[in-house]
Amino acid sequence: MTPVRREPLAEQAADALLARIRDGEWVLGAKLPGETTLAPQLGVGRSTVREAIRHLAGRGVLASRQGAGVFVTALDVQDGLDDVLRHADITAVVEARIAIEVEASSLAAERRTPAELRAMRRAVDHRQERRASIEQHVDADTALHRAIVVAAHSPLLTELFDGFTPRSRQAMIELLRIDGAYGSEADRDVHDDIVDAIADRDPAAAAARTRAHLRSLTARLG
Repeated sequence: MTPVRREPLAEQAADALLARIRDGEWVLGAKLPGETTLAPQLGVGRSTVREAIRHLAGRGVLASRQGAGVFVTALDVQDGLDDVLRHADITAVVEARIAIEVEASSLAAERRTPAELRAMRRAVDHRQERRASIEQHVDADTALHRAIVVAAHSPLLTELFDGFTPRSRQAMIELLRIDGAYGSEADRDVHDDIVDAIADRDPAAAAARTRAHLRSLTARLG
């Protein structure tokens, strides 16, 4: 069996497992082999196998039963329904981000310190460097937006942002997987523009640019 080599590994491992299910290697209700068996077959680590299984469980193909193992619950994904649900979740997440981050950008333009502005600039550079995988890029993007929220000097907004981060992270990863493009120079320019407005202490521009950026994310879903 051909090992999985391309990034992101977990998604490729999930695709490989799904292909084997479609080919009839495991029938409906069958129990999959353990991680120690699947990992060398796929050419990945056990943690990647676990992530791939979680991915397919989220799409209704597999189910993990505590103490029993992982079982096949569908022979293929329901792409139409799955896409609708994923798009709806991403849209809801972006709407929540708008509620938190637009106000945070406005406040940051009024309250940011020179040190916080330097942290934002570094985060923009770091974000552009982290393009080896979608997950790395999303984490660097999150760090930049968090730096802006922190500069708002609103503990509650920071608490809301941090509490929402795990769900937001997964939604943004799904969005980039659907869209397939990230880390362009134009994308960097958008974030530079937001930080520039904060540097200029222009709350209206910071809020407007943040809102336009976040709304553009859902527009990419088509």
